[in-house]
Amino acid sequence: MASLSIPRSAARSLSRAAPAFRSKAPRVATRWLHQRSSPITPSPAQHRPSPQQWRQKVSLPAAAVGRRTMFIQTESTPNPDALKFNPNQRVLPESIPSSFLEYLSPRSTLAPPHPSPLAAELFNVDGVTSIFFGADYITVTKDSATPWAHVKPEVFALINQFMTSGQTIVNTVEDKAGESGQGGTEVDSLAYDENDDEVVGMIKELLETRVRPAIQEDGGDIEFRGFHDGQVLLKLRGACRTCDSSTVTLKNGIESMLMHYIEEVKGVHQVLDQEEEIALTEFAKFEEKLRQQKGSAPPSTVGKGSLDTVE
Repeated sequence: MASLSIPRSAARSLSRAAPAFRSKAPRVATRWLHQRSSPITPSPAQHRPSPQQWRQKVSLPAAAVGRRTMFIQTESTPNPDALKFNPNQRVLPESIPSSFLEYLSPRSTLAPPHPSPLAAELFNVDGVTSIFFGADYITVTKDSATPWAHVKPEVFALINQFMTSGQTIVNTVEDKAGESGQGGTEVDSLAYDENDDEVVGMIKELLETRVRPAIQEDGGDIEFRGFHDGQVLLKLRGACRTCDSSTVTLKNGIESMLMHYIEEVKGVHQVLDQEEEIALTEFAKFEEKLRQQKGSAPPSTVGKGSLDTVE
């Protein structure tokens, strides 16, 4: 039988048109002619890189590695002009017998017995009027004309700087002249005293266990100033000192509770310092002057009987 010869171009076209005729056996590429036959394998450079080969090492500067940061939480108080800062660490040294220190002027931050570099820096912030240090919190009070948006960032930065750098918050110096520049430098007024009678001891216990935790939660504290003729003399500190609801707190809260448990208590009276009494007196005079000026003020230019009225 004669052999059938198919041109090479026709055979190539036939193989493309009919892929089903291709061999199903695995194909191994080999080298021809004078080279030794060996399968073609991928080169090492074509392997998929592992993540470890491309891991980037970032070197931080020494200053960034040694830097410390902390979380300071802020809490609002019933007083809109007072804000409580919680640095989550102790603020007052344990050597101070009182549970708080209050600075009411820049001069008090430098006076003995407990000057405070932090309080002095905080008073440099525009609008700040008083600084209150609790055992583990700081209450900052501002004037009503300055918004918190201007005060809060600077106060936050100063507290964070002192806490993270380990700077001294409160110092203790000898008070040779008997000058007390801060409020609360004496022994805790609610501490137990063996010389107290039964009624005073019960009053202190109720104030310590029932009243003080709530007032400290609001960024303030309370002082016991005495018990005379059925009247309990108290002094509010911190955010509660200038709060509009302080009278409500004393009368509806503290007074009602003490009168309920102790029949000898007839009322609660708030004690004011000399500076506060002077300020209240001057404010009352100012209000009276405004009231008199308003009563004798000329009629407005708008209205009946004025030049702007056409009849």
